[in-house]
Amino acid sequence: MSQVTVLLTLLAVHFGGWAVITLEDLPDQVVVGQPVTLTFAVRQHGRTLLNGLSPRVEAKGGGQTVRAAAAPATGTGRYAASLTLPNAGTWTITVYSGFGNGNVTLMPLPAVNPGRAASEPALATRGQRLFVAKGCLTCHVHEAVQGSGTVKVGPDLSGRRYASEYLQRFLADPSIATTRAVSGEEMPNLNLAPREIAALAAFINGERAQQAGE
Repeated sequence: MSQVTVLLTLLAVHFGGWAVITLEDLPDQVVVGQPVTLTFAVRQHGRTLLNGLSPRVEAKGGGQTVRAAAAPATGTGRYAASLTLPNAGTWTITVYSGFGNGNVTLMPLPAVNPGRAASEPALATRGQRLFVAKGCLTCHVHEAVQGSGTVKVGPDLSGRRYASEYLQRFLADPSIATTRAVSGEEMPNLNLAPREIAALAAFINGERAQQAGE
């Protein structure tokens, strides 16, 4: 990477050129031929919800690409896009925020034919997928998530262990934290569902997460 590229990247981060994408209701699978709606929020610096963007969603699998524009959804900074996948198999979905270069590529997602069901992922595996989908990977490094920590405003979570009860309470309400990150940033409340909290806690605390294809 050239010095000019490094400088431009640092300037973009400093002057507000990054955002966190937070997906709602991440599915464990998609049914072929049936539309799936992906709803997500875009937060500048991980906190300020942004209206007026033109996000889009792109899915790739089996040599095919499916694209869909996202439209504003109810609530500040929320958008929704509907995709219909044509074939069974493993698909990779990327959400482009429409704000600078902000995007997130979800962990591979299975598409199954109608009447079929993919095996239910282990709790920590679902947590690993949510770590990506909820935008945790933007602010936190985790050795199990490739490309995580692009802005590194939160603590490195690799190998960390927390008291399970506290971790789940914190994920439900980050305001209970007694200290801030070194960057001074505070984690926003993502309004996580209890099922999502349990999965994220399992992943962060090092329960085994199966890799895609296992």
